[in-house]
Amino acid sequence: MKLLVTGGAGFIGSNFVFLVLTERPEWQITVIDKLGYAGDIETLDSIKDKIQFVKGDIVDNELVDKLVSENNIVVHFAAESHNDNSLTNPWPFVESNIIGTFNILEAVRRHKKRLHHISTDEVYGDLELDDPSKFTPTTPYNPSSPYSSTKAGSDLLVRAWVRSFGIHATISNCSNNYGPRQHVEKFIPRQITEILEGRKPKLYGTGENVRDWIHVDDHNSAVIAIIEKGVSGETYLIGANGEKNNKSVIETILKLMGKPMDEYEHVNDRPGHDLRYAIDNSKLTSELGWKPKYTDFEEGLKQTIDWYRNNASWWQKQKSETESKYAELGR
Repeated sequence: MKLLVTGGAGFIGSNFVFLVLTERPEWQITVIDKLGYAGDIETLDSIKDKIQFVKGDIVDNELVDKLVSENNIVVHFAAESHNDNSLTNPWPFVESNIIGTFNILEAVRRHKKRLHHISTDEVYGDLELDDPSKFTPTTPYNPSSPYSSTKAGSDLLVRAWVRSFGIHATISNCSNNYGPRQHVEKFIPRQITEILEGRKPKLYGTGENVRDWIHVDDHNSAVIAIIEKGVSGETYLIGANGEKNNKSVIETILKLMGKPMDEYEHVNDRPGHDLRYAIDNSKLTSELGWKPKYTDFEEGLKQTIDWYRNNASWWQKQKSETESKYAELGR
């Protein structure tokens, strides 16, 4: 099994590489990553002798074609993924998420390779806070930001290439990930690192917005299950029944880090901030037999806090620039 992992120096992609090396050591891995601000080659330092790394961009059609031709399966994590950045400058999201995915699809078609496309539950828009329903594979798309709309577009391209050209591809849409090696611009690592640097964490608006949290290792174990057992053309929703509102997440972080649970600041809410995400994972669990490991959110959060506490040299180089950008936005 020879895997090409796009975006493998980013948060979810790098954790996928680490998990595969542990769980499927016989698989050969090539990583392509452009090493933008959210990709860090140092993340892969401890395993650099066990993988092949290629610095490159998925919008480079010739490079993508060569790498796809040399591997059996493409696991496509590479994407611009931060909502706030997409509101400031949408073009990189169009370029990476749409054009990059198109390049991968064409290479997969030419060389008759297998593709697994990683996407987000944000393509479905949001749910009302008091709505008992959850997203399913048949929920209509209703994206609300440049980020989620470009991910929706990439999903639709994959489906079109399956139907029109018969490529072998699967899609997964996952809820919000947390865990080690996540850029400090994201909600949970931002709050953890604020506390570690002696500042109060920041809560958007009233903090009532709900996210369906899943540990990154659980997400990636589901991806392995889909690669091994998934049916071509199918979409699988990955979630761990981890619905929490942002206020409760900050309070839990504060508690686990020995701080008063009300020691946080309110900041300006994000424009168009989605209210609630919730994943129905029954197709994944019933058809592929997958189960999450981190069913206790506090356990997974404690492991994540410990990682950031023990790896300050990894995240401190990101922190000042990230907080400067947030300060400009009043968030």
